[in-house]
Amino acid sequence: MSKRPIRVIQWGCGLMGQTLIRTVREKGAELVGAIDRNASRRGKDAGEVAGLDRPLGIRIRHPEEAEAVFREAKADVCILCTRSTMPELADDLSLAARHGVNAITIGEEAFFPWTTSKAITEELDALAKAHDCTLTGSGYQDVFWGNLIAVLAGSTHRIDRIQGLTQYNADDYGSALAQKHGVGLDLDTFATRIGASNSPSYVWNSNEWLCARLGWRVRSMRQQLLPTTHTAPLRSASLNREIAAGHATGMKAVVVTETHEGPVIETHCVGKLYAPGEVDLNEWTLQGEPSTTVTVRNPATPALTCATVLNRLPQLLAAPPGFVTTDRLDMASYVTRLEVDA
Repeated sequence: MSKRPIRVIQWGCGLMGQTLIRTVREKGAELVGAIDRNASRRGKDAGEVAGLDRPLGIRIRHPEEAEAVFREAKADVCILCTRSTMPELADDLSLAARHGVNAITIGEEAFFPWTTSKAITEELDALAKAHDCTLTGSGYQDVFWGNLIAVLAGSTHRIDRIQGLTQYNADDYGSALAQKHGVGLDLDTFATRIGASNSPSYVWNSNEWLCARLGWRVRSMRQQLLPTTHTAPLRSASLNREIAAGHATGMKAVVVTETHEGPVIETHCVGKLYAPGEVDLNEWTLQGEPSTTVTVRNPATPALTCATVLNRLPQLLAAPPGFVTTDRLDMASYVTRLEVDA
């Protein structure tokens, strides 16, 4: 049977979207639409914005034109790199579903939103089923906060506790993430606006994903949101300003999940502006019999996020319709070419 390239709409053409525009092409998929709200990118060729050696013939259009993009593109999938939470993502995911286009987002809550945004997720699930398409969330957390730990669990006789630490540069993901992490706030404002918030942090959802994957039932969840600081000013490229010494450079989220089966998951998620010498980090310890620690120092977190999304596309297209979180899918596997049956 002959094959054809997977047809992709890229929604969000910032730092992550530009990487995806380039890597989609390198994996043999076809970019058929591009959407971005940034006025400086609007009307430009997606290839030009992504720094490719030639134009792609795809003009970046404003979200107000998204309906037309979906109607004209005849896409197989939309990749969403816009916001983090389900309320922010719901309209865009709904639009894709109404057009019968599969969608995958790096929005962190979408990784496992069944309890934190139950009503929105159930509505999207029903809409996707009605239009015979699949919606999901993926990215770095899919492998490094989820399946990596699940694989380690498969070699462990008894798990008492899982301790995780992930650290990433808040400047690598654009201004929306930096703002959600409180970058630049004085500590009193951080405490009021961020620390006192009931909003679940990214690892709240990944802890629940991990419980679902391992077959554990959540008994309780608790969270702390704490500011990170630095003793000297730091420049934020995404916010285009200097952050004063002693002001928040980002956020540390600590989420503790207790299960009815006994094991406890405690995850520390640090997203901040980096001082000289600081690098991304991913470290997990399974405490039990035996105890095992895996440390990944200086992972290329943005690139790994994009690669995971692309490697998930064949599974997304083959998945049953609905909102299908990746705990229900096989582990992401390496894909050489992004093609489907013609």
